[in-house]
Amino acid sequence: MFNKQNIRGILFVMAIIIVIALIAYFAQPRKAITLAQKTEQTTIEREDSLFVFDPNTVSYDELLLLGFDKRTAVGIVKYRTAGKVFGIAEELALCYGVTDEMFARLRPYIKIGTKYATKPSVRHFDTLPNNRPKRFSPRPFERFGIDTVGVEYLRLIGFSTRQAEALIEYRKRGGGIFSMNELRDCYAVSKEMADSLSHFVVLSIRDPHKGLVEINSADSATLRSVRGIGEKTVVAVMQYRKLLGGFVRKEQIAELKCVTPDNFLKISEQIYCDSCKISKIDINFAPASEIEAHPYMSRRALKLILETRESKGGWNSIEEMQMDNIFTEEQAKAIAPYLLFGTTPQEFD
Repeated sequence: MFNKQNIRGILFVMAIIIVIALIAYFAQPRKAITLAQKTEQTTIEREDSLFVFDPNTVSYDELLLLGFDKRTAVGIVKYRTAGKVFGIAEELALCYGVTDEMFARLRPYIKIGTKYATKPSVRHFDTLPNNRPKRFSPRPFERFGIDTVGVEYLRLIGFSTRQAEALIEYRKRGGGIFSMNELRDCYAVSKEMADSLSHFVVLSIRDPHKGLVEINSADSATLRSVRGIGEKTVVAVMQYRKLLGGFVRKEQIAELKCVTPDNFLKISEQIYCDSCKISKIDINFAPASEIEAHPYMSRRALKLILETRESKGGWNSIEEMQMDNIFTEEQAKAIAPYLLFGTTPQEFD
């Protein structure tokens, strides 16, 4: 049996164990929550350093914190120093150095102060009795080219000056406006405005050859600008072009011995040819020397042409020449774009 001293000792030890367990129970959750909160706060601070700002008052250092490079930040400060203001958030997108991705990231944080915000103008619409503006109603007198009109015309049909300037800047960036969807994508043009203008707008046609070199009219310097065409190749291209009378297809460049298959793949991405610029041979009246000089003309075909033409008088089509066995189907396909079938003799040099 335990005496009183032993029982007191046991109770004392049990009390200490209970106190330690309680301390561990209440202290552990609090510590875990604190660490979680700190981790979450650190993550948020690391991932998002953006803050609400007014481009009319934000400082140079704050612009750097927002992610602008030094050149762009200085440009924005100089823009304001010149007395200009940002009336709408989208005007920041027009500043040099501000990319579309950067503006999209900053847009939710831009807040224009009432001192600088553009006030709605009542000059461009009438007011109904219930003080609600009428729907946008353009007033063009006739159809107009959206890529050619200036600020004054756009103001005449209902745009504000800022909207007109923003639209012109937008079309410059894209090289033109080629569809109504592109017009609707301009932040200065509401869907309602675009729908109202759709009956008057004349859209530009996108040039599929923009930026490419036309090889039938290109001079030596222009041909030299094509990657893959060196000095020797320039000479070969111009000589072959003269012999052919011009290129009908850009693939004819590959017929040159100095152009390798790999090099042609590189060249073909940068060129195109206008087949309307080729010169043709009147096969019924051209002298033998002119016919013989063409690269696609064989000696056999030349001999048959001269003999048959003298007895027959000429042909009306390439198919007729095939029937006379002058050209094979493959030869006829290659040379046909370069032949004329005249009925009246021409003068030759």
